[in-house]
Amino acid sequence: MEWSSWIGYLAASLTTLSFLPQAIKVIATRNTQGISGLMYVMFVCGLVMWLVYGLMIEDAAVSMANFLTLVFALPILIIKFRRG
Repeated sequence: MEWSSWIGYLAASLTTLSFLPQAIKVIATRNTQGISGLMYVMFVCGLVMWLVYGLMIEDAAVSMANFLTLVFALPILIIKFRRG
């Protein structure tokens, strides 16, 4: 594997995992004050589009990173709109 691929996978991993602490905190506390609902709607829509794009071009790094980020971001969005 080339260095550029390693850098891509590392960047995707760090970006994806950066949402984990927020997801854990929101799920545990159910507190979404200070989190913009509009930002998360736009972000989740962008993740879905990146996921579709990654699948279309058959790029595992793009697909997996956006799928996992979606798994972390979607619960935050759901709790935001259920709790306000």
